[in-house]
Amino acid sequence: MTTDALVLDAAAQDLLFREARTANSFTDEPVSDEQVQAIYELVKFGPTAMNQQPLRVVLVRSAEGRERLVQHLGEGNKAKTAAAPLTAILAVDNEFHEELPTVFPHFPAAKSYFAERPVREASAAMNGALQAGYFIIGVRAAGLAAGPMTGYDAEGINKEFFTDGEHSVLAVVNIGKPGENAWYPRSPRLAYDEVVTTV
Repeated sequence: MTTDALVLDAAAQDLLFREARTANSFTDEPVSDEQVQAIYELVKFGPTAMNQQPLRVVLVRSAEGRERLVQHLGEGNKAKTAAAPLTAILAVDNEFHEELPTVFPHFPAAKSYFAERPVREASAAMNGALQAGYFIIGVRAAGLAAGPMTGYDAEGINKEFFTDGEHSVLAVVNIGKPGENAWYPRSPRLAYDEVVTTV
């Protein structure tokens, strides 16, 4: 398949997609706050409905924070998270509508659309998942590897890290330079004709 139809050059396509993989081991090279800020400053421009931006990120750096997190992970995720140079808990703020007067100012009634908690939670989950995807691509754009995981006790993480009851974990992402034997074999992808239809 030719890449000529894309504006992004082939090297960038490889970095972000074709050669990028989910990392399962990392070197001990640190990931700086400056790198994480650069990632956020790029991916914050990804679209969300009504510009709601529900994603919230908790960076787990300390040994104490790591212990608090690892106890809520599935067995297959504990060791690699304990050894990763940085782990990010990606969550959504279910009270994101409070920010709408600031982030969506041209539509003053926007906040009222989300008066009911179940409506907010559904919208936050969908738009937060979009932002989580942007975040992973941003990690790759920084020349780092991401190891996103959903194998955890969500209720446990929410109680441990989000005591206000207003946030819900979406994913846990290990971040760093890939270590030894970081990659599992790439799983097959569906073909274009299996996914795309035209009406």
